[in-house]
Amino acid sequence: MTTTLWVDRYYTSADGLRLHYRDYAPAAPGRLPVLCIAGLTRNSRDFETLAPRIARSRRVLCVDLRGRGGSQHDPHWQNYHPGSYLADLALLLAHAGAPRVVLLGTSLGGILSMLMAATQAAAVGGVILNDVGPEVAPEGLQRISTYVGRHSPVSNWAEAVAQTRATYEFALPGLSDAEWLTYARRTFTEVNGVPRLEMDPMIGEAVRAAPAAAAPDMWPVFAALRAIPTLAFRGATSDILSEKTFDRMAREKPDLQRITVPGRGHTPTLEEAECVAAIDAFLAELP
Repeated sequence: MTTTLWVDRYYTSADGLRLHYRDYAPAAPGRLPVLCIAGLTRNSRDFETLAPRIARSRRVLCVDLRGRGGSQHDPHWQNYHPGSYLADLALLLAHAGAPRVVLLGTSLGGILSMLMAATQAAAVGGVILNDVGPEVAPEGLQRISTYVGRHSPVSNWAEAVAQTRATYEFALPGLSDAEWLTYARRTFTEVNGVPRLEMDPMIGEAVRAAPAAAAPDMWPVFAALRAIPTLAFRGATSDILSEKTFDRMAREKPDLQRITVPGRGHTPTLEEAECVAAIDAFLAELP
């Protein structure tokens, strides 16, 4: 008999979408919950190994942003932008009865974590950033914009694994065949026996419609983390978070805890030994 480690919960966005998150109950309640936010094309299942570990001592909430995972696709793709996501996350915290949390954000999730710290400071008790900072390297943004939302449909799990490897192997070298199947099962869900990507392809249109030149200066947003305990990871070969930006982050926030993850690009899975040890130690110091 298998024990389900989480409860699936649903809430409604201000514009009427049914949105989903996983709620992992803590073994011992009382400490600040952790809110996990995945990357641009990813979903709550990216944290299915990490969340139970954290839930030994803290409640964990793993969100599916609109258009991903168990959350409804937005019929208006122009709404796939940080303003909508931030409003949705505020409603999630209210729905979960979690007025203050530790944020753990991968890529887009990290950008949203910084924005939440700048706009909802009272709700943020700590931040973990996974391979993202106040500047996004243009070469990485260009790479993502060329493929997101443009994958061909697959007809079976072998094709799903092959497509997943083709997309992510440059950043995750050395995974075994079994690990790639696990990663593919976090990327796709089975519908009528056929794997289907767990994201609205129109998210790609939103990315391509936002010119890089119009991106706001995020360094003032990063400054909101000065009084907030923060841990940051960078994949050693990341094309999103440059070493130069990572170094400047440390200068701007001298108490920033930093880990460079060897053999990883954008993004580390957070299941690497260096990440597990750093997250455990960081959370142990928080209320």
